[in-house]
Amino acid sequence: MKHTLMMATAVVALSAGAALAKTDVTIGLQLEPPHLDPTSAAAGAIDQVLYSNVFEGLTRFGPDGSVGPGLAESWEISEDGLTYTFKLRSGVTFHDGTALDASDVVFSLDRARAEDSTNAQKALFGKIDMVEAVDDTTVKVTLAAPQGSFLFNMAWGDAVIVAPESIEDIKANPVGTGAFKFAEWKQGDSITLTRNADYWGDAPALEEATFKFISEPTAAFAAMMAQDIDAFYSYPAPENLTQFEADPRFTVLAGSTEGETILAINNKSTPFENKMVRQAVAHAIDRQAIIDGAMFGYGTPIGTHFAPHNPDYVDLTGNSEYDPEKAKTLLAEAGYPDGFTTTLKLPPPSYARRGGEIIAAQLRAVGIETEISNLEWAQWLEEVFRGYDFGLTIVSHTEPADIGIYANPTYYFQYENPEFQQLISDLSTENDPAMRSEKLKEAQTIISEDYVNGYLFQLALTTVVNAKLNGIWENAPTQAIDLTGVSWSE
Repeated sequence: MKHTLMMATAVVALSAGAALAKTDVTIGLQLEPPHLDPTSAAAGAIDQVLYSNVFEGLTRFGPDGSVGPGLAESWEISEDGLTYTFKLRSGVTFHDGTALDASDVVFSLDRARAEDSTNAQKALFGKIDMVEAVDDTTVKVTLAAPQGSFLFNMAWGDAVIVAPESIEDIKANPVGTGAFKFAEWKQGDSITLTRNADYWGDAPALEEATFKFISEPTAAFAAMMAQDIDAFYSYPAPENLTQFEADPRFTVLAGSTEGETILAINNKSTPFENKMVRQAVAHAIDRQAIIDGAMFGYGTPIGTHFAPHNPDYVDLTGNSEYDPEKAKTLLAEAGYPDGFTTTLKLPPPSYARRGGEIIAAQLRAVGIETEISNLEWAQWLEEVFRGYDFGLTIVSHTEPADIGIYANPTYYFQYENPEFQQLISDLSTENDPAMRSEKLKEAQTIISEDYVNGYLFQLALTTVVNAKLNGIWENAPTQAIDLTGVSWSE
């Protein structure tokens, strides 16, 4: 009888333990993706939800920013640096049951680099000359010139592998090879993923993950405090962080991102085609006041489009030091002694909306009036990013090591400098680490001294998580919330 009672007690204890071990998670995000195809849009929100969870590339970013094997388990590089031969993992299937093979890689890379490609980072594939399927699990990529960053490029969300069988409906029904399958999108509310039982790699601990879209900081605070959500990635109200830090129910992760937050300038609009006007804008900005006022001290001032934690970073903040009198003098020399009026279009993130109010006041102090428009993310993409319909805007560029965007004259801030374009072209074929470092430093200096944009600060990553939730990345070397290693403590 005693033995039976002990067994019954053990069963109850096991059941209680099993009940405590959660297998689902709800994560708050401020921005909702415009659609679900990471290979045809610039919106980082797509990668936040889908990269490494639903879609995978040949290579993959780790939490420290390193690049390792993804769908390619190994590769060989020819001595001349022109040929990469990738060995694909065997037994990988897409979520619709179709097998991954070399033809899918050929399809994906050829689609990304095609003349009519809508890939937001088409330059990543610019050096590819040919992609061939050697056999079902071997792909040979031939480059037109050596490219030291090629394996790094293949880890971007824009380079994930997709299949021709499911490409037509990818924006609404993404089909990848990852550890999670797309389950449901309640537009305006949430996206739900479920565990992929046929995943080729280690099975994730989570069975279900929901990304909940909450744009308002006050609503984010309420949802987190009520524990309606388990984590809020890149928490939008830094003024609340001390309260969360003092609450044993929560952990605050304070890390770094690849996010250069900039006051982007339309370089082909009047009067910003004049370098002196752009320089005046740069000197009118008090970066630390923006960091303190909008971000409650979280963030690092920058003077160019490069992450301060990168070993090749050059501190060029002195080029755009806060000097409103110098800004007024430059405006007068440029022919605008009484200033001018322009537009300031702000997307939803708190750094933009809050920072925008502070910057508007700083610009007003030197004679530049701004007409502020608060745009939803889809509107911002349409008007600003694709439509060039703006004078100024604020956005954080969270793509890793993306200074190469300044070599694209059709990119939304429309900077055209043949010298810079040649430098980036030379950089893309340079394999020597010392020479690459030298060219990266030169690139940073050129755009800083050309005052292409107003460089504000490197975005800090402050994420609030349930104290029992493990595995959320502290830093953001890429635009991703990788859930493959996330689990609950009992």
